[in-house]
Amino acid sequence: MRIIIVGAGIGGLATAISLHEAGLRDVTVFERSSTIRGLGVGINLLPHAMRELTELGVADSIAAEGVTPTTLSYFTRRGEEIWSEPRGLAAGYHWPQLSVHRGRLQLALRDLAEARLAEPIRLGHRLIAAASNADGTETARFATDDGEVEETADVIIGADGIHSALRALSYPDEGAPPWSGLTLWRGITRIPAFLDGRTMIMAGDGEQKFVAYPLSEKDAAGDMLVNFIAERRVGGTGDADWNRAVDPAPIAELFREWSFDWLDIPAAIARAEEILEYPMVDRDPLPQWTHGRTTLLGDAAHAMYPNGSNGGSQAILDARTLAFHLAASDDSAAGIEEALARYEDARRPAMTALLAGTRATGPERVMQLARERAPQGFDDIEQVISLAERRQIATDYKVAAGFLPELLNDRPSLTPPSAGSSTPTQARR
Repeated sequence: MRIIIVGAGIGGLATAISLHEAGLRDVTVFERSSTIRGLGVGINLLPHAMRELTELGVADSIAAEGVTPTTLSYFTRRGEEIWSEPRGLAAGYHWPQLSVHRGRLQLALRDLAEARLAEPIRLGHRLIAAASNADGTETARFATDDGEVEETADVIIGADGIHSALRALSYPDEGAPPWSGLTLWRGITRIPAFLDGRTMIMAGDGEQKFVAYPLSEKDAAGDMLVNFIAERRVGGTGDADWNRAVDPAPIAELFREWSFDWLDIPAAIARAEEILEYPMVDRDPLPQWTHGRTTLLGDAAHAMYPNGSNGGSQAILDARTLAFHLAASDDSAAGIEEALARYEDARRPAMTALLAGTRATGPERVMQLARERAPQGFDDIEQVISLAERRQIATDYKVAAGFLPELLNDRPSLTPPSAGSSTPTQARR
């Protein structure tokens, strides 16, 4: 079975590794960029994603690039604690949560993919067309510096992000990703360790928010590298350039009153070497991911708001699920089409529901409720949002996203039974 993957981001590379470990070795990755530079800031891989990476045998390589938070805490704009819960191994999972620089993660996956795949990643290939053939195969046409080239395969997988070319070929009238009205400023800063040095924090509400989590251990001076996201509802159209670098000073000024006993947010923003500006956008759910023998994966299929820190993790779950079903099929046209249908049945309804949940702020709803019910602050959060309600909001999101501890720990493996012995099927960390 020949398989083409369009896109060498986290989803595409995870798919390549997953297919290889499932026994599908005729896989080629095509990337539109001329080089993979490992751009971006921080990303969280939740335990359901770390389970898949562990079972692929690549978790240790990736874990070396980041740190494992043990707590997630939500606060108001004043620094009043709303809700706190353990994360990763501390929450009873068999796998940790990992906070890592997105670029380092992408480069680590690239190196792992190139070490395992028979063919190197084809750089500088921009997808411009895809067509079904009479024999059931698919042909992709790419633009390169040397002209157009065509490649034929049994399956084409679009893992080419929120601006997916393959998605646009099936839905040419979709238009630009819809804007939420919020703008994100993302950066990395080195600041004194806050709280216990292992806590991911979110402060604010639906109008303005600050997120921060460590990307390194504390150094000798007690400082650590921290990823942050500053977010605010602003005017305009959301047409700002993606990855546009901006001056930290005006962003710090927006948060000038957000200085807590345990974290000076404006100082953290001001110390960033670079801040990148993004409009907060997602994609509307699709009625269908698969057309013929082409299908979508990751942000190409279900780009969603970062509420819940789950986008990258879901792309990895897509990758493993798709590889599982393709490996369980035969090479016939009917077998491949059935495998793609099973993949979509397993993932699309769940991602449609999760996308709706992120638009409703996901687990961050506790912050919005605190703002609505106690705009002047509170002395006792229990009088504002009961423990039962806070716990239910957290649980509902874990169920929707597929990482409730007791369900994840006992879920059957996505490693195909026919996969080689090099893949640990029930590895634990």
